[in-house]
Amino acid sequence: MIHVYADTSVVGGCFDKEFKEHSLALFEEFKTGMKKLILSDVVKMELELASDQVNAKVNEVPRRFKVEIKSTLKAATLAATYIAQGALNNKCYNDALHIALATLHNANVLASWNFKHIVNLNRIKLYNSINLQMGYRSIEIRTPREILKSYKP
Repeated sequence: MIHVYADTSVVGGCFDKEFKEHSLALFEEFKTGMKKLILSDVVKMELELASDQVNAKVNEVPRRFKVEIKSTLKAATLAATYIAQGALNNKCYNDALHIALATLHNANVLASWNFKHIVNLNRIKLYNSINLQMGYRSIEIRTPREILKSYKP
């Protein structure tokens, strides 16, 4: 089964005109068990600022198709390394933490609509270069549209 770390933009995308179609389709795949949702404490914290409707979206995924993970010192260190090596700046710490958590929890892919900081080819190359330098694996980062049904890790 494909494990997908979905960042906050994917959850919010279910209620956004531009991203709704593919975000909802990905959530259908989570709900039916076609893919497993990796849900971090960082996403849950960010969702606290969103509407009840957005917050409720992750609860639609049955527990058996969802893996809840927590931030660790190892993830914080990796996120800080992304920032120290210029992949992101300090203002983007949570974005760095999303990438670190997805890497360390062996997500097959990180799904995001954040084109500026996450789904960005030059940045993805930097993240993966840093991951390899630190002895970690590279991480696939894609939009929900790119990983629906046909995605093969």
